[in-house]
Amino acid sequence: MLKKWGILLLAVVFLTACSASNGSSGDGEYPSKNIEIVAPASPGGGWDLTARSVQKILKDNELVANNINVINKPGGGGEVGWSYLSTKDSHYLAVNSSLVLTNNLLGQSKLTHKDFTPLATLATEWQAIAVSVDSPYESVNDLFEQIKKDPKSIKIGVGPGLGNDDHLAFVQATGMKGVNAKDLNFLVYDGGGGDVVTALLGNHVDVVTTSLSEVKEQHLAGKLKILSVSSEERLEELEDVPTLQEEGLDMVFPHWRGIMGPPNMTEAEIQYWDEKLGEMVESEEWATLLENNDWDTFYQNSSETKQFMDEQEKLYKDLIDKSGLIQ
Repeated sequence: MLKKWGILLLAVVFLTACSASNGSSGDGEYPSKNIEIVAPASPGGGWDLTARSVQKILKDNELVANNINVINKPGGGGEVGWSYLSTKDSHYLAVNSSLVLTNNLLGQSKLTHKDFTPLATLATEWQAIAVSVDSPYESVNDLFEQIKKDPKSIKIGVGPGLGNDDHLAFVQATGMKGVNAKDLNFLVYDGGGGDVVTALLGNHVDVVTTSLSEVKEQHLAGKLKILSVSSEERLEELEDVPTLQEEGLDMVFPHWRGIMGPPNMTEAEIQYWDEKLGEMVESEEWATLLENNDWDTFYQNSSETKQFMDEQEKLYKDLIDKSGLIQ
């Protein structure tokens, strides 16, 4: 009889330990402690803004009762923050972007998106191709025809490095016109979008490929000319700028940001964030955030995001291979 009770007691202890794993409380309640959102960069910039906006809107709308803190873990193009997340439980989340895919594809990280739990794709910027106001190229097709004829004759500004969205979007677009990506004449500016635009305004490059936010105001002020954007439809305030699709290129290229959790989150924990983040993106505050930062809504729930990440990985791998970045 004592042996029977001993076995029963061990079973209860084991089940209790299992239910408390991954940060969940013993009675299955989640979340059971403070939430931490990792911004894998220094304060300021897109990742930090996304993390702090998610924190604020979830709290202001009383969607999450637990305290939510944002912690900055800069370094390695997201690698430091994401490595930190990979060791934590389900009360830790992190903002991500395409770099969680390309860092691995470029051999800069052993981590892949499959080492985490996808929770949501939240928003996107769009890519823009811009030239100086006195450029002879009136359309992106005019520009690409010249590149196809003589690739080295066109200096293309990009930053802060090859293999990012700005670079790969241009590789995909020109590839659809039969241009070999290895022949493209890129000038890389370590300072990123700001330095790239300065180079264009100073006529040090013939064209730039960058995030729309870097060139929109300059276009509206008549200081440069956006030839095309990578969105599915023309954008508000830029009704004069055609999409790449309108120019005959069957592509849409988002510069997305999302949020993910550590590995091995339970279905209940994933469902919790599907519900909370799904409500957050419907709020007025989220709509205002998108408008103020020239972002577009790009919400996808956890299962949609998993499929999206798989598709993006295949696309990026193909473009990186064509670019000759991996020998």
